Amino acid sequence: MALSIKPYIENKETIHLIGIGGVSMNSLAELLLSKGVPVTGSDRLGTDVTARLKARGAKISYEHKAENVQGASLVVRTAAVHDDNPEVVRAHELGIPVMERAEAWGHLMRDYDNVVCLAGTHGKTTSTSMMALITMEAGLDPTVMVGSNLPAIGGTLRIGGKGCFVAESCEYCNSFLKFAPTVAVVLNVEEDHLDFFKDINDIIHSFRAFVELTPMNGLVVANGDDPNAMRSVAGLDRRIRTFGMAPDADVRAEDVRDVNGYYQFTVLIGGKPYARVRLSVPGRHNMLNALACCAAAEFLGVSGAAAERGLNQFTGSSRRFQLIGKMPCGATVVDDYAHHPNEMKATLTTAREMRFDRILCAFQPHTYTRTKALFPEFVEALKLCDQAVLAPIYAAREQNTVGVYASDLAEEVPGAVAFDSFAEIAAYLRREAGPNDLVITMGAGNINEVGPMLIR
Repeated sequence: MALSIKPYIENKETIHLIGIGGVSMNSLAELLLSKGVPVTGSDRLGTDVTARLKARGAKISYEHKAENVQGASLVVRTAAVHDDNPEVVRAHELGIPVMERAEAWGHLMRDYDNVVCLAGTHGKTTSTSMMALITMEAGLDPTVMVGSNLPAIGGTLRIGGKGCFVAESCEYCNSFLKFAPTVAVVLNVEEDHLDFFKDINDIIHSFRAFVELTPMNGLVVANGDDPNAMRSVAGLDRRIRTFGMAPDADVRAEDVRDVNGYYQFTVLIGGKPYARVRLSVPGRHNMLNALACCAAAEFLGVSGAAAERGLNQFTGSSRRFQLIGKMPCGATVVDDYAHHPNEMKATLTTAREMRFDRILCAFQPHTYTRTKALFPEFVEALKLCDQAVLAPIYAAREQNTVGVYASDLAEEVPGAVAFDSFAEIAAYLRREAGPNDLVITMGAGNINEVGPMLIR
């Protein structure tokens, strides 16, 4: 019989989470604690998140040690935790079952009537946040699991009723193939995570398997402007709804106005007006995210008025073009999680529409394999800012076996500079930035530490 997390929850048996501080793991821990399940966990270092879990009763060790799993009935690990982890090794020795985080979420999702899973190479967190606000406004009392702090729900998890689950769904390591969507949303499909996927065809194949998880009476929402997204749903025997700017999209925008990078538009579904939206987050890509959410919302029976209220209220989630403050010189500082060239292009193109004198981008490349695989694309993206300032590559789970450095990017981008430390980057930006400039700290690592250094 397949392993499920549910009996352990029902019997209130101890569940141990390896990597408990991770985004989706801490949400899982919080959900388990809310159900009265004893939770233990481990991670490399303590954070605000782990402190909050401890305050709620979790027992956490800040070191990966074999003895951490003693007394657990089930072990849950993230995809980043490998078989040689001492806790996984000991769990196997003791006969304690081990499951992956996405599997645990997949079992939990099956308890809900409607499960909206939002996937794509980029835009997942923003769209999941938009969908959360729409379903809250519609009174659906959603349970929400999102990959970044969303102020409207006070974190990354909202525990609601059993009617609706809204989940950010990541393709890395095929995690989303463990989920149970009744509505599957494909925002875009591009080359990324090439340390796991072979190539774009391999990625499209995974998205195809993801949309095939939807039941026959469910819905697949796909970006009609994205050829790879359309390849992933081609010939699918499910109900498909396309969104985009093309006249033949099922869900599209008209009467579009761009006000300093912030979009206002009417959403048409099947040619009929559904909602009039004024976004408080900038960029054309966010108009597309909003269209995707309207496509899913209308299928769930959400009124246009509720969708409108939810979208108009959304002011962003943390690290998504997040305003950090002003520098003493008057420059505006924002932080953005973009770490794929196309995300960077979308963010920098948005910034260009916002009428600053210059855009200074402090970029921290994320992983050696991604930097090497998409090197020319990173160079092109960085050319969109007026001054690129490069931080050392954030290794994440990798060693530099491919011999690539941030300074290699700097050599290819006119006027770019590379530094070895955040202190040097902050000092350089203080010297260079002017009163009506925009300084963007960009990347999925810890480059967000630079913003507060600039506004002190």
